[in-house]
Amino acid sequence: MENYFLKWILTFCMFCTVSGEGCSLELKPSRVVVGFGEAVSVSCEASRPVRVLGWESAIGAAHTQQDRAVQWKVDSLIDWIEEPICYGVFFTAPRQCEEKLNLILYKTPDSVTISSANHTGPMLEGKEYQLLCDVQNIAPVQYLTLRWYRGQTEVYNHSFSDLTPASPVQVSSILLITPTKADNGAQYKCVAQLDLGPEGPQPPPSVTSEPLNVSVHYPPSFLSPEAETLDIGVGDEITLNCTATGSPSPVYSWQSSDPKEKMEDQPVFTSSSLLPGTYTCISSNKIGKKSKQFIIKTKS
Repeated sequence: MENYFLKWILTFCMFCTVSGEGCSLELKPSRVVVGFGEAVSVSCEASRPVRVLGWESAIGAAHTQQDRAVQWKVDSLIDWIEEPICYGVFFTAPRQCEEKLNLILYKTPDSVTISSANHTGPMLEGKEYQLLCDVQNIAPVQYLTLRWYRGQTEVYNHSFSDLTPASPVQVSSILLITPTKADNGAQYKCVAQLDLGPEGPQPPPSVTSEPLNVSVHYPPSFLSPEAETLDIGVGDEITLNCTATGSPSPVYSWQSSDPKEKMEDQPVFTSSSLLPGTYTCISSNKIGKKSKQFIIKTKS
């Protein structure tokens, strides 16, 4: 009984379809990466005499009964679900083989745009914001990497390997930033890059967004914040400098222990008639204000 069953299995499998190792078909090339609308051509070759050799495909189907090679050829590939299969029917077992072509049809995005999500105008130092990168009509998305840049430095990348649709899709990525004053005037951009492997275009095709210029508002900060003590003699010229940085640009005011002293609203004050006492500079903008003291003493 066991011998009869084994003989039946062997006889049945003379007509089984075999693929991969043990199949006598070779695709050249075995993996193809082609851009949307471009031409493609792949050869299927049999390593032993074959009765029928052909391509099963919705586009470019072909077969031959004489040759050991047959071409699958399409002048302009636009079918996102195309999965061509080469098949061979042989005179000896295994009677039929098939090899599925590893075909990657890709399309670069129609557009890549970057924006500040749910916010317009200048950002505030120390507050968290979201930057949004939108990519329109790209395929296949599982080969996409979105690379975020601040200036020329990559700060984040986002891959989509968990998604599997073959046809073009829209995707987006969010970058969280907490800007400092160093970010004022910085440019952010987003690059959509298709990493299609060694068979794909080199370097990998990519599309870059227009840069997003970041404006950051922050309170004044003095270049030298510490209080200063200065010794002067009669008639000596003295300069008080309380220059500060800030965004928006700060404005200045002065307070003096001498009510008769008139001081202009400028960051730098120069005089040869200052009396001993305390002089306070106040630098302010709509975000905040800072003050700095200058203590004037008479030379002993």
